Amino acid sequence: MNTRTKSSSMHYGWVVVLVAFVTLLVSAGIRSMPSILMLPFEKEFGWSRGSISGVVSISIFLYGLVGPFSAAVLAKFGIRRIMVISLAVLALSLSITPQMTHLWQFELLWGVVAGLGTGMMANVLGVTVSNQWFVKRKGLVIGLLTASAATGQLLFLPLLAKITVDVGWRTAIYAAVGAVVIVLIIVALWMRNHPYEVGLAPYGTEDVVKPVAFQGNIFLTPLRTLRSALRNKTFWLLAGTFFFCGFSTNGLIGTHLIPACGDHGIPEVMAAGLLALMGLFDLVGTTLSGWLSDRFDSRKLLFWYYGLRGLSLLFLPFALNAGPSALLIFSIFYGLDWIATVPPTVKLASKEFGKEKSGMIFGWVVVAHQLGASAAAYGAGLMRDWLGDYTIPFMAAGFVCLFAALMVMRISKNNGAIQASQV
Repeated sequence: MNTRTKSSSMHYGWVVVLVAFVTLLVSAGIRSMPSILMLPFEKEFGWSRGSISGVVSISIFLYGLVGPFSAAVLAKFGIRRIMVISLAVLALSLSITPQMTHLWQFELLWGVVAGLGTGMMANVLGVTVSNQWFVKRKGLVIGLLTASAATGQLLFLPLLAKITVDVGWRTAIYAAVGAVVIVLIIVALWMRNHPYEVGLAPYGTEDVVKPVAFQGNIFLTPLRTLRSALRNKTFWLLAGTFFFCGFSTNGLIGTHLIPACGDHGIPEVMAAGLLALMGLFDLVGTTLSGWLSDRFDSRKLLFWYYGLRGLSLLFLPFALNAGPSALLIFSIFYGLDWIATVPPTVKLASKEFGKEKSGMIFGWVVVAHQLGASAAAYGAGLMRDWLGDYTIPFMAAGFVCLFAALMVMRISKNNGAIQASQV
């Protein structure tokens, strides 16, 4: 171990955060595109909303499932290399999409390839970057990178929706390909795996330490970590509440708000604008959540986040009927809480399982999140086909969030470690 100092106006870790921020922003924006493609695909190909939702459900599930393994892959092969490969695969998948003519092709390109490609650049990437590059300000970094993923999912929708309406969905896809290629170049030029590569100590310390090589099998190690976690009650509580988190965010609102607005005569571009507004407020809310998680009890933060989100979702069916003003209020209030749950959840997982395992543990918690999102994406589409509107799915999501708020209070502090309360 050596102790060195670098005279620099800014730690290079913040450059890495910026590159990761942009990558997650664009990757998430691409992943959200099916919400604006749903109506055009219904018209052009005659596919039902339930069938299209099924493809989104597969993508969401694989996006989450790859998370624990991506933590191991990132540790073994390096952040930069894996990001470049994932972006290249995503660009290839997008380039082929405009040529598709059958549902199975959409399932392969978006359900499988895009799901796996974006999954390698999921929230686990943010946890890995924060653990490698930061000793201090970890909560803030995780908040920023989590916000970028959620904000990107919403921010680009108005532009892509306008391109889709004015020029066609194929042009919107090609625009997305261009954005991915630009990000790929940025990553190749400026991303670094570890502070040691540039002769620096992690932010918050002066110790320049060579990274420890990943030990174990990239497939078996995450599974063994899961087996160990399954015996821990805190893991079940975190995974359970995150299941409800996914059920109430990207699986439901991210996928179905635009079609729901269409059912009430609200144009696609305006509906996409509401999602973009959510994204902007999420950037504030989730970053603030990271700052708060460095200072306050994460359990209490989660209690308020889930409770307030539940109330906003119970309000949504009334807002859709009331008109634009009520939807604007919903978008602002819900956006602040869109995925503010991530920083305190990461904090609880890190305290319970330690820095070395926190990436893979959180990856498995995200699997639960995406299972919930997958169930909501598919289930809400089916219920819309059966019932003719989205009232029941929105109300159900509101109630499960209120239940999640109660669940997090079953987690208690004990001598600085987070352990589950005895049931």
